[in-house]
Amino acid sequence: MAEEKRTVAQVLVEGLKREGVKVIFGIPGEETLDLMFAIRDSGIRFIVTRHEQGAAFMADVYGRLTGKAGVCLSTLGPGATNLMTGVADAFLDGAPLVAITGQVETERMQLTSHQYLDLTNMYSPITKRSKQIITPDTVCEIVRLAFKYAESEKPGSAHIDVPKDIARAYTTAKPMRQQISAVEYASSRSILQAAELIKSAQHPVILAGNAVIRSHAVSALRRFVEHLRIPTVNTMMAKGILPSEDPYNYHTLGIPQKDYVNEVFEQADLVIAIGYDFVECAPVKWHTNPETRIINIASRPADINRRFEPETEVIGDISDSLNKILDITDPKPEPTWAEPVRDAMRKEEEMLASDSSCPMKPARILKDLKRLMGKDDILLSDVGAHKMWIARHYHPEEPNTCLISNGFASMGFALPGAISAKLLHPDRKVVAVCGDGGFMMNSQELETALREHLPIVVLIWEDEKYGLIDWKEQERFHDSCYVSFTNPDFTKLAEAMGCKGYTADSEEALIVSLRDAFTQDVPSVITVKVDYSENMKLSEHLKEVIH
Repeated sequence: MAEEKRTVAQVLVEGLKREGVKVIFGIPGEETLDLMFAIRDSGIRFIVTRHEQGAAFMADVYGRLTGKAGVCLSTLGPGATNLMTGVADAFLDGAPLVAITGQVETERMQLTSHQYLDLTNMYSPITKRSKQIITPDTVCEIVRLAFKYAESEKPGSAHIDVPKDIARAYTTAKPMRQQISAVEYASSRSILQAAELIKSAQHPVILAGNAVIRSHAVSALRRFVEHLRIPTVNTMMAKGILPSEDPYNYHTLGIPQKDYVNEVFEQADLVIAIGYDFVECAPVKWHTNPETRIINIASRPADINRRFEPETEVIGDISDSLNKILDITDPKPEPTWAEPVRDAMRKEEEMLASDSSCPMKPARILKDLKRLMGKDDILLSDVGAHKMWIARHYHPEEPNTCLISNGFASMGFALPGAISAKLLHPDRKVVAVCGDGGFMMNSQELETALREHLPIVVLIWEDEKYGLIDWKEQERFHDSCYVSFTNPDFTKLAEAMGCKGYTADSEEALIVSLRDAFTQDVPSVITVKVDYSENMKLSEHLKEVIH
């Protein structure tokens, strides 16, 4: 009996279903028509976005929150180039993502052709694997490999390019099964070495990165910290690994200025890096004392950096490694050596957040927002000056409840990312905190949120500048240029798009607006004027108090 033949597009989509894909974000095009109808008939949800960049950011956050590859789709040429920013973000931030692009017919690839670009070569530097389906019968291997690469540690993006004539060609190929990877464990020798280094350390500090969250090692890390009594600092992408008021939580490393937390690293004689990735915060930011020893506890060996030469590497399942080290290591004394830094840091935070003047101060905005957020509610930070304040002053209670792009650090990330977060967690509050610059980069996706019945809240900090660049210019040149712009009336813009719009010109108005926005069944946009004179005040203050 002859085997049933189906189109490559149909088999590819069947492969997506086998991989567990439930939703695809994207924009259709002429070269993806066969794929679109195969998706329609598959039962997979397709969310039409208003820009391919938005689609890629949605897939990026979907992958980051689930651990399974988010999927985005575009046509060839400009559709594929628009997709690239979000694909690059997933690549550097360690979010599993599979991007699918349409392409011209294979016979046109040797010619100068309308909208043709060599997408596999273009995507290669920003993906773990970029392949074109040239032979119909290879479709299933290419799909399986894309997901295998995207989801394996360190996760990232993968790319599949589908020529138009190949998509409609017939094949007897069948989707492949997923392989269950064996769990790898650290060697006994490295466990013993790490334990001995911790025992001999007088001033150890933990630096925890996003891989702790990705590898589901937060519970193990919390036990490790509490038992050993070691001050713990997280990267921006590992916020929430300890509860905000935990006595060993020394909060976040990574703002451009030298901060209180840097003093902890300067006093440390041992840094225990756990799930840490250079791309989150370069070693030069914290490893200034060449005498400080380093342990690297991770799922894979560290990259090469002259400021990061571990005494030992404990490579394997992070939870298992932490538990085994804990079993043979006694608690350290309370870290009285670091407590003055922690106390000074928290005292300053309380002081900054107590200022209720208008325009509102960054720390106060975050304090008021945090009061209204439950421990499982989700904040997504766009990129800009507000990101520095969120890193420094917004302390979540759980992992993956404060999402910051800090590998690629792309503006425009938060609003589309919030759509994915709300799609996955409809019962949670989801807030995208944006500057006015970042909001305008993907503001069109408000319509996507409205159409898909995803009532996210967008909180815009308005200063009519690219505030982070203004901050950096002021620090270096004591002046600024080419950072200013004008804005539309964001409240009217939101209402014109069918959303709820608010303007908050005081602390009371902000709280009232947030409370009302969280009850809406449509997306809401809240605009608050922010006093960014606080940026340079913070820079000058830190120069005075940090030595």
